[in-house]
Amino acid sequence: MAVQVLVATMNQKDCSLLDKMNIQTDAIVCNQCERNEFLDFAHNGRKIRWLSFNEKGVGLNRNNALMRATEDIVLFADDDVVYCDNYETVITEYYKAHPEADIVIFNFKMRRGDAEFYERVTKEGRVGKKGAMKYGTYCISARREKLRFANVFFHQDFGGGAKYSCGEDSLFLQDCLRKKLKIYSCKGIIGVLDHGPSTWFSGYSDKFFFDKGVLFYLLNKSMCSAIAMYHCIKHRKKYSEYGWRKALSQMKKGIKHAKGKIG
Repeated sequence: MAVQVLVATMNQKDCSLLDKMNIQTDAIVCNQCERNEFLDFAHNGRKIRWLSFNEKGVGLNRNNALMRATEDIVLFADDDVVYCDNYETVITEYYKAHPEADIVIFNFKMRRGDAEFYERVTKEGRVGKKGAMKYGTYCISARREKLRFANVFFHQDFGGGAKYSCGEDSLFLQDCLRKKLKIYSCKGIIGVLDHGPSTWFSGYSDKFFFDKGVLFYLLNKSMCSAIAMYHCIKHRKKYSEYGWRKALSQMKKGIKHAKGKIG
């Protein structure tokens, strides 16, 4: 059993990212930039495919890597992750011990800004629809053949560089659940993520909440309006400057837009 890291990145000028991230397994790096170029080479005895594409959209970037993956276990990655030396062992031992697991959410030590580090996964076990909303793509690993057979890929209209600003991770995991794939969480730490400035979030705006409405509709068509209401009330203090009622209004516009496009 082997692990292959699938890295989504942008504007890399050279391959130094591999050392920065402490990549110690085979990997496919998809680099969105201003050129088209394919490179295959060895790095610390492991096979690397470095694919540069003149295009935008994180979902498209992740799909480019996933379509070309070859190993038993794929591990999705962002370029601000630094992996622990033993990450491959932590991953493969969990999968060997849990043959029923199709998708596994692994733990990271995280922080944003000056905050203290905290652990991303606080509870081990089976992950359902609600739990799947909490995790970013960098936490997600999967049995490659299970994803292929279920025909699960990332929505290309969501996430950084795409039409709608975020949510490709939640849509991916919800699609896995709809296809009856079993998702588990593991407290084993495989890396560190020290968040810098967001590449897509520039403050609460009409578009931010409109996009949330579109996302909620795709996640749950029958309950999207109730989810939007609950979300706005729950986070009303966080949205106080923008106004939670105004946020809800924009979400409803997003929901109506999505209904018109999808039905």
